[in-house]
Amino acid sequence: MGWSAKVSGLVVEDVHPHPGPLPGGEGERQKNAMAVPLEQSGGGDRGGRKPAWLKMKMPGGEEYAKLLGLVQGHRLHTVCQSAKCPNLGECWRAGTATLMILGNVCTRACRFCNVATGRPGAIDRDEPRRVGDAVRIMNLKHVVVTSVNRDELPDGGAGAWAETIRQIRRQSPATRIEVLIPDFCGDVEALRTVLEARPDVLGHNLETVPRLYRTVRPQARFERSLEVLRRAKERGFVTKTGLMLGVGEEAAEVEAVMDQLVGISCDILTLGQYLRPTPKHLAVQRWVHPDEFAAWKKRGEEKGLKHVEAGPMVRSSYHAERQAGRL
Repeated sequence: MGWSAKVSGLVVEDVHPHPGPLPGGEGERQKNAMAVPLEQSGGGDRGGRKPAWLKMKMPGGEEYAKLLGLVQGHRLHTVCQSAKCPNLGECWRAGTATLMILGNVCTRACRFCNVATGRPGAIDRDEPRRVGDAVRIMNLKHVVVTSVNRDELPDGGAGAWAETIRQIRRQSPATRIEVLIPDFCGDVEALRTVLEARPDVLGHNLETVPRLYRTVRPQARFERSLEVLRRAKERGFVTKTGLMLGVGEEAAEVEAVMDQLVGISCDILTLGQYLRPTPKHLAVQRWVHPDEFAAWKKRGEEKGLKHVEAGPMVRSSYHAERQAGRL
């Protein structure tokens, strides 16, 4: 027998059996549970073998080779490679990639992320120019830029962010710029520096529900991340965020986060399946069926989010140009 959860009109059905009674036994928690709590997950994935809908094609082809050569030739980093994104093959064959600035070593150690953690090197002052040049050569209509966290820097890297946006504008003025920024440890001046460079879309991912932050994002704070989105919207920006499903969240918690996003007029929400990059990372609690993602998309848009991109393989920048183009 599968399981179902009904929360305020949302009904989702899982084709896989529930792994067993929930520890703790609270009635309401069991009724709304999306997964066994993380602390009970042990060493393996609760979801078992990956289902058929999560199979992906290996990267390759002419466009992939061309883009790989461009990234390497300009000494750039992409989150596609560093985070082992499952859509790398599809996106690179289409000639699109998410560029990652400020190096490829992060000062944080989020338990879901495959980007290396450690002591980053010095800022590459020429990187913004090279990013702008690469965008010009690719002739992109829409570019997504992200970065590692640089908490050791006084401005968190905000100055480099602003210069990168300016360089893209200068070298490829017709390109729409979407940025996926860190929280800058809540530094309002750092956020203002990025906003004053005028990206077209301001993205910052919540990643998970508040209850799981200590486990999933121990160096982040849910309210701090929500504040980044709120301040950007107050300045008139198109705002975007993302959540992973399958890390132990409950249906009622996802519903509550959607309500908070509607409350701050966030425009775009992405929902995707968490995939464990290595055995050292968080275990997958369950595989979320595509029908459930479709139900969440409908629910979020009914609540008032302008666009919800939801599916097992969806990531922050997946089909980003289509999302922004619809607003």
